[in-house]
Amino acid sequence: MDLSALNLELAALSTEEVVRKLYALDPAGTVLACSASIEDTVLLHMLAEAAKSAGRKPRAFVLDTGRLPEETYQVLEDCRQKYHFEFEMVFPESQDVEKLLRAKGPFSFYESIENRKECCHIRKVLPLKRALSGATLWITGMRREQSVTRADVPFVELDQAHGGILKANPLALWTEKMVYDYASAHNVPVHPLHRRGFPSIGCEPCTRAIQPGEDFRAGRWWWENADQKECGLHVKS
Repeated sequence: MDLSALNLELAALSTEEVVRKLYALDPAGTVLACSASIEDTVLLHMLAEAAKSAGRKPRAFVLDTGRLPEETYQVLEDCRQKYHFEFEMVFPESQDVEKLLRAKGPFSFYESIENRKECCHIRKVLPLKRALSGATLWITGMRREQSVTRADVPFVELDQAHGGILKANPLALWTEKMVYDYASAHNVPVHPLHRRGFPSIGCEPCTRAIQPGEDFRAGRWWWENADQKECGLHVKS
């Protein structure tokens, strides 16, 4: 597949058309990674529409780390009711979590970048590998505007870390305003923490509200430098 040509082709389409075109490549193998952020619920709406037109239901998985905010589960339930499907809930291996907590306690991620990445690896990275088993395309809500680590994300790329499957970022060029306008226009469920100053939402102890003028992801792992703020899910090839 010529990714350069595909990216150029997708750039000329509306985002809904991008999602429909990518979904049509392999409906059964297409899955959305959903964190319940507004980007992901907007994409879930588009994916549900694409799946409906094909007589199918969307596939979306949630990496349930065991430390998600309660509000996240409510958004997921709102989406489940609205789109009439079941999320694929993916959990970390219990023995890995137990070993980590016995050895380092419940807040080791505050102590060093290495410890934080270890926790993310157990709770998110390893479960992601299981979630993507058998998939041919995964869709994410990454946008270039979100952070310095995402400033050059393409519409489509090969994810070598997960067997060379396609990874799509249909909202790559969208602004925050575009996301909220779309959610409002289509009655898309919106995470309540977004309204409380949390533009990026992950695990409860690793997420805080941001201050005026701060980067979109400043509230994630706020004790680290901006160029280190990825958990390992989005590895550049």
